[in-house]
Amino acid sequence: MAKKEVDGEGVNIPNRIKALPVKRPSPIVAAVIVVLLAAMLIQGLITNPRLDWPTVWKYLFNENVLEGIRYTLELTAISMVVAIILSVILAIMRKSINPVLRGVSWFFIWFFRGTPVYTQLIFWGLFAVLIPKISLGIPFTSVEFWSIDSNVVVTAFNAAWIGLALNEAAYLSEIVRAGLEAVDPGQTEAAKALGMNRTLIMRRIVLPQAMRIIIPPTGNETIGMLKTTSLVTAVPFTLELQFATNAIANRIYKPIPLLLVACFWYLLITSILMVVQSRLEAHFGKGFNARPVGTKGKQPPYDPPYPGKSDGEPKDDVNKINQTTFAGLNA
Repeated sequence: MAKKEVDGEGVNIPNRIKALPVKRPSPIVAAVIVVLLAAMLIQGLITNPRLDWPTVWKYLFNENVLEGIRYTLELTAISMVVAIILSVILAIMRKSINPVLRGVSWFFIWFFRGTPVYTQLIFWGLFAVLIPKISLGIPFTSVEFWSIDSNVVVTAFNAAWIGLALNEAAYLSEIVRAGLEAVDPGQTEAAKALGMNRTLIMRRIVLPQAMRIIIPPTGNETIGMLKTTSLVTAVPFTLELQFATNAIANRIYKPIPLLLVACFWYLLITSILMVVQSRLEAHFGKGFNARPVGTKGKQPPYDPPYPGKSDGEPKDDVNKINQTTFAGLNA
């Protein structure tokens, strides 16, 4: 009779084979190649005299650059807040039973997604030329109750964030709509059975669940908006980060160091936004993550044994995973 060996888990296995792992040198070779390429890149960046690192450090905290960062952050924040509000309204309009609201929402999304943002910003810069005066009165008549010069209202800064916000709202509205449609319709039906109206259902039931799907692409759009602010020179608005560094570069005839300054600040702000995005994803993802059932790891045999298991086999060698659960978002 063949000799039985007992492994460390107490399972008797006849004629146990002690197999050695297969050696795989390819990951080690790939890692060495990547490290060498990275070292060559870093060495080239440090030793290349054309990058002119002393000029980079000189203008990294220049007052004009810091002011450009402030305006860039203001444009990003205002544009995204307005775009998020408009996108929710547009997404709800797309799901409305009113065909007029659906048509208006569809036309808005079609127009602003179908034209380049640079072209839209140029039009907003020419708003005072197209509409010299903003007035309030009786339509189709010459009666006016109130009027103001367009240049007073639509300044360069206002034209910049309005153009960015309207363009972004068209894209975010589709993200919000996808998140709303991903929520199980049974949730809405259950809320209606409890007597909730449509507004309360949207605010307390649908939106909290949809946020788990909406947050990741919205974070990407926010990072994209940060970089899109460099296009507001089309308005023209000449105080944001990219224009500030370009102005310094044109004055000292050194474009490359100032491009590195702009890259540094854009990368720093983007990194902070990525951290904030990950925290928001973790917050709104509570209760949706899969969790292992019971205590993780091997367990001693149970009595009676599980179906299909012998007395000596571990009973939970398969890591069972819960289905996605919904917790913490009660109405």
